[in-house]
Amino acid sequence: MAQPNNSQASRAAPKVTPKGAGVGAAIGAIIAAVFALEGGFVDHPNDPGGATNHGITERVARQNGYSGDMRNLTRSDAFAIYERQYIRAPGFMPLVEIDPVVAEEVIDTAVNMGPPRPSRFFQRAINEVCGTALTVDGKIGPVTVQAWQDCRANLGPAGCVRMLDSLDRQQRAEYDRLIRVNPRLRVFHRGWINHRIGNVDRGRCA
Repeated sequence: MAQPNNSQASRAAPKVTPKGAGVGAAIGAIIAAVFALEGGFVDHPNDPGGATNHGITERVARQNGYSGDMRNLTRSDAFAIYERQYIRAPGFMPLVEIDPVVAEEVIDTAVNMGPPRPSRFFQRAINEVCGTALTVDGKIGPVTVQAWQDCRANLGPAGCVRMLDSLDRQQRAEYDRLIRVNPRLRVFHRGWINHRIGNVDRGRCA
């Protein structure tokens, strides 16, 4: 979860492949962008996630069958975990097909703070931007997917920009809440804001 306040994280993340160039390529580019932000091995004493490599915490690595030293977790291992745990399992795959730019924001946030919170952020953002009345339960199923697909088609690029803005607002508010609840997390706040808010280029919504 922690985002180090150092040069490992860069705002110059790779661009996501435009819709139509292939879902597999889009997923590859989204995960590459996450790698660029997360960097390598980190074991910060204030991070409740513990030892982390390529953005994968030890707990998540163990849940996905990795039993080695976290320092030795490869990018290939991490890639497989990202796709399984942070894209397919929470139901984000259809989002990549509809709009890989918005999907990148949702998936990046899932890596940073787990899938349940960005799933709720996404449903709230659809209600805000699209005027729907989705139940905000964190379950990204056919109803949520169809609501976003219809809205994206109706609003065009403006809908993408508004969704990113709403998702970022909710994410920043959650960071602020987290450090109020656990002041030890304050050491990560600047890194979170600098590297996780506004990191998806609105210009790619066109």
